[in-house]
Amino acid sequence: MALRRTPSTLPAPARRVDLPSYDRTALTPAVVHFGVGGFHRAHQLSYFDELASLRVNDWGVVGVGISSPRMGQVLSGQDNLFTVVQRGSTASTARVVGVMVEYLLLAEDRDAVLARLIDPRIRLVTLTITGDGYAAGGTSGRPSVFTVIAAALDLRRQRGITPFTVLSCDNLPDNGAAARSAVVAAAEQRSTELAAWIDRSVAFPDSMVDRITPVTSPGDRRWIEQEFQVNDGWPVITEPFSQWVIEDRFGNERPPLDRVGVRYVDDVAPYKLIKTRMLNGAHCALGYLGTLAGHRRTDEAMADPVIGRYVAKLLADEIAPLLPQDVPGMELGEYRRTLIERFGNPAVGDGLARLCRRGSTKMPAYLLPSLHAAQAAGRPRDLLLLAVAAWLRYLHGVGLRNETIEVEDARLAELRALAAQGPAAVLTLTDVFADLAHHDDDVRTIETMISSLDHRGLTPTMRTYL
Repeated sequence: MALRRTPSTLPAPARRVDLPSYDRTALTPAVVHFGVGGFHRAHQLSYFDELASLRVNDWGVVGVGISSPRMGQVLSGQDNLFTVVQRGSTASTARVVGVMVEYLLLAEDRDAVLARLIDPRIRLVTLTITGDGYAAGGTSGRPSVFTVIAAALDLRRQRGITPFTVLSCDNLPDNGAAARSAVVAAAEQRSTELAAWIDRSVAFPDSMVDRITPVTSPGDRRWIEQEFQVNDGWPVITEPFSQWVIEDRFGNERPPLDRVGVRYVDDVAPYKLIKTRMLNGAHCALGYLGTLAGHRRTDEAMADPVIGRYVAKLLADEIAPLLPQDVPGMELGEYRRTLIERFGNPAVGDGLARLCRRGSTKMPAYLLPSLHAAQAAGRPRDLLLLAVAAWLRYLHGVGLRNETIEVEDARLAELRALAAQGPAAVLTLTDVFADLAHHDDDVRTIETMISSLDHRGLTPTMRTYL
């Protein structure tokens, strides 16, 4: 089965794959999404595809890539169809997603993107551009995302068109506020009046998203073609678990995603707090410790008895006790058990390199807040400190067996220069570590841990604190 072929012409073996059951030509574009990567296709597009399967045809999605043309080149040959494969520990399922009605590249098609954004049918703009995309100055041309959004809102204002809602789906502590700040800042370059109108009139709901989606490898593509007879140039591998919680605050029509499992709530903060500190925080620790141990995938690291025990204790003893205990749908004991099962799923095998990227953004967002909370509460925190020590040791770019580690971080040169002076020096970066450098006992513990990692190795060091 080649995805450029229409469902009516698919050969019999492809019937093992769930195909769009709706008329794609009847889909009306209502959503523009910036940042079409694996996660967006496995998560948000899958939800909108399920909505279309319920014959809700007025929530089609226009996908917008940022700068790289590769995704568009693949999708253009497949009529914007792609395959999402859910790999569980015992079985896998495949589904062709057809809800994307158009794909544009912002770097080349800015005018076309702007035209879609001012279409009155567009009621929602969503974002997955990574946390770095919201930073002052941005990266990889990403400021143009907010520039074009501000320009579109300006034109809609002038023409009396209701503004769309802007929904960030990035893993940020307050992604709604981050999106608002970025759009308002871009608007201020046009006029203070526009910026004030956006701040007053446009909704930026908060959200929490969760689905582990590793990078698709050439081997994954070959396996999918063999297993499901699907010739897809860029399929998505993901896990069965998926969660999406959205603040119920829309300036335009709200998509009926609650019909397909999305939870609309008054306050996303407790959901996000639990998810980011437990899943993303544990991911940080697992990534750095697992890499130093020589592992390359999450399931391999979790199968290491010492690392697996460490992650379980980190979640149960040092992170979970500091979190809200009565959030509907987020019972902490069950969520922790689910996370451990997900991390250890060998069918997904998420790469540790992906978890380790952008540590200077991820650590202060996901893991260090638990450490600061533990310090304030006077609670045990050795396992959290060990994660910090592992990150600082990882930044050297050389593993404990002298193997080369490719470190990806926008602030790598700055971090390495300070790390070369010793752990205490790098901990003085207050925009990353807050006041950690002033906690003398914790600084000494981190220094001891790094020395132990170098001289005794990872397993003996970890056993000291378990």
